[in-house]
Amino acid sequence: MNLQRFVNLTSQYTKLRIAVVGDFCLDRYLDIDPGKQETSIETHLSVLNVVNVRAQAGAAGTVVNNLVDLGVGLIYPIGFCGQDGEGFELRAALTALRGVQMDHLLASPLRRTFCYCKPIVIEPGKAPRELQRLDSKNWTPTPRAVVEQILKSLAAMRGKVDMVVVLEQVNEPETGVITSEVREALADFLPDTLVMADSRRGLGCYPPVIFKMNAVELGILAALPGLVGLKQIQDTALELAAKNRRAVIVTLAERGIVAAQPDGTLVHVPAFPLRGQIDVVGAGDAVTANAAAALAAGATLAETIELAAAGASIVLHQLGTTGSASVSQLHELMFPGKNAFTGSGASARPASPNLADSMGA
Repeated sequence: MNLQRFVNLTSQYTKLRIAVVGDFCLDRYLDIDPGKQETSIETHLSVLNVVNVRAQAGAAGTVVNNLVDLGVGLIYPIGFCGQDGEGFELRAALTALRGVQMDHLLASPLRRTFCYCKPIVIEPGKAPRELQRLDSKNWTPTPRAVVEQILKSLAAMRGKVDMVVVLEQVNEPETGVITSEVREALADFLPDTLVMADSRRGLGCYPPVIFKMNAVELGILAALPGLVGLKQIQDTALELAAKNRRAVIVTLAERGIVAAQPDGTLVHVPAFPLRGQIDVVGAGDAVTANAAAALAAGATLAETIELAAAGASIVLHQLGTTGSASVSQLHELMFPGKNAFTGSGASARPASPNLADSMGA
């Protein structure tokens, strides 16, 4: 992709309308200063003193954060949270973002808010160090009333959006947003609307939408556990694309991204070189968001995964946070030293903090 093509594609992002349906969670970071040592008088245990609390939308919310930073015009989160403090913070974080329409994120007394609470040790001159995470999830089936509301919200998006992005983050089936009925409803968007799905539990039960997965997930889906060879991964992706008649995108960590089309087209984009310390959290969601925006803007599959690989590389180097990538950052990475960029997709959020940089690492 040359610079002019990059500008032409990314300048379309402001015109896009993208729905993100899935498991929205609150990413709550507890920044701990180990220099403030205390011992509890009551228990005689060491005290971890939290000096700063940061909260942002996570899981499906991370995809939204990336779409906002890419300058996507309208973004529709579809999911649920609880009527609790975490839900208040989650809704506040999303409401503050430009272009995010909040009519379809249900606040329900029947569910608790999915939350990742991440204690992070912050020391001058060192990379942030995450301690044992504290998760809050729903462990019971999603109530019928909540499922029906999600289905109504999905139906409201038909004919209204250019792309539907699906992110299933929970491990227990039927406890999150993407229940079996919601998966089936995705087929109603086909073939008129692009739909891309990514699921931590695997995509075997999904209708034939665009599949985005990693190599392990591809191996499980294809009944080929231990799938590691690049040629075998490529062949398997081609077979799946032909079967579903939809594109397949497979992330390969340090080996880059492979993508296959039903017509037999196969593309492999290597990963960008590492430029320092990395934090892998959020890189997969950056791939999802960048691929969704690019495809909706009319990019070829090769252009799509080139942009997605750049987005992932930027997020990899944002330490101590679930990061995101803007169009201006993509431009800087993909076309260093070239100043012809005139696109309109600049970040509409404060840049994701790199805590290691802020502490002098």
